[in-house]
Amino acid sequence: MIFALFKMLKSYHHKQFVEAGCDEAGRGCYAGPVFAAAVVLPKDFFHPLLNDSKQVPQPIRSELRIFIEEKAIAWSVAMVDNGEIDSINILKASFKAMHKALDTLQVIPEVLLIDGNRFTTYKTIPHHCIIQGDGIYASIAAASILAKTYRDDYMINLHEEFPHYNWKNNKGYGTAEHRKAIEAFGLCKYHRRSFDIEPSQTEIEFI
Repeated sequence: MIFALFKMLKSYHHKQFVEAGCDEAGRGCYAGPVFAAAVVLPKDFFHPLLNDSKQVPQPIRSELRIFIEEKAIAWSVAMVDNGEIDSINILKASFKAMHKALDTLQVIPEVLLIDGNRFTTYKTIPHHCIIQGDGIYASIAAASILAKTYRDDYMINLHEEFPHYNWKNNKGYGTAEHRKAIEAFGLCKYHRRSFDIEPSQTEIEFI
């Protein structure tokens, strides 16, 4: 049964505080932006298939996105593009995307739950960095689902402009297919040049 693939997540870290879970998607990609989401869930939020987005099949991620957006107290998604990633580095860009998501969150959280082991403090709100938190806390898992699904949709749209990289399937990650396309066609304007993926051929800007 598919339910056996998933596990029960914790509903909160501090029951008495309003918590926002934060996570990013696309940090390791060769192309495109990094996305981040911030989500505030009710303390009784539950969905049996909610988990780290990397552990959830695409059709279920899409269903979860609808459920999360309907049931969350507040949610927000933001991105930082590849040009800024190259300018400030991917780690800082990931933190900035989380900050941007928090900027537009309709509820001011009292505590932040951050997936990972580092974070730049947001305003004066205390935070907890939790390694593999997207597989532990529901709010972080929900943020991972939103960040992943919104970024996937974005990369599918970019695919229409540069279809030979096949971003509709690889979403900009450094798959063998993507690397071969870079060798064949060079880099385009959406590639992250700071990732040392420059081929020996001339770049292209248009098809």
